[in-house]
Parts: sequence; C-alpha cells; structure tokens
Amino acid sequence: MLGADEWKMTKMNAKTTILYRPVGPKELALIRAIGHRAFPPRLPQQPIFYPVLNEEYARQIARDWNVKDSGAGFVTRFAVRTEFTARYPVQKVGSSIHQELWIPAEDLAEMNRNIVGLIEVIGEYRSEPNEAK
Repeated sequence: MLGADEWKMTKMNAKTTILYRPVGPKELALIRAIGHRAFPPRLPQQPIFYPVLNEEYARQIARDWNVKDSGAGFVTRFAVRTEFTARYPVQKVGSSIHQELWIPAEDLAEMNRNIVGLIEVIGEYRSEPNEAK
C-alpha cells in the first residue's frame, strides 16, 4: 500500500480529486463485493451520497457515528476525476474540516465510472467489548 503522500501524488498526476467516505460494515461488504471499484447504489431513503474532503473528518464520522450505529466504522479513500467532482460545490457543514460533496443518488453510477483506481480502506474503528460485571 502506498503512503498517503505518495498515493496523493500518484492520483494528482491523473487530474483527480481525493475523497473519503466513512462506512459501516454492511456498506464495506458491498464495496468489497464490487471489487473495491464502486460504491453501492443508495437506498430509497438515501437521496444523497456524501463523500468528504478530508481524512480527519472521515475518521471522526467513522469513529463517532458508524461505530455507535453498527459496532464498526471504516474510512475509505478514493480518487475521482476532477472534471466530475467540479460539478458539485463544496458544502461546509460545521467547522473548517467539515466539508463534503452532495452528490444526488441518481449521479452515483456516473461518479463510480469516474473513480480512478480502487477504493482503499485506510482506517478502522471498532467498539470496545463490554466489560464483565
């Protein structure tokens, strides 16, 4: 696996934008089933796909939300052609690190076609086992 700086340089040469996506175990299983090449379709109650723009924010969501909801959270990193991502304005949803893209579910298949390389898992968080009482 490439180091973070080396990975970014490789992807930058391809005119791509590096994005991150925190996921739970079910979504990660679907990503693995697709060969780490695409994100699964959104569910009907999920009209937007929310990739985030920095690793720190993705780790925060994986650790604080995904673990709470499902017992585990994972951080994925992937590169998308900048020509595609430029269509979507950056949304700031909190502090300066809380930046994400809001990609409509109907655009997800096109986004998947614009992924360069594989979706990498770069972080993993799990809930602590309950202590015996």
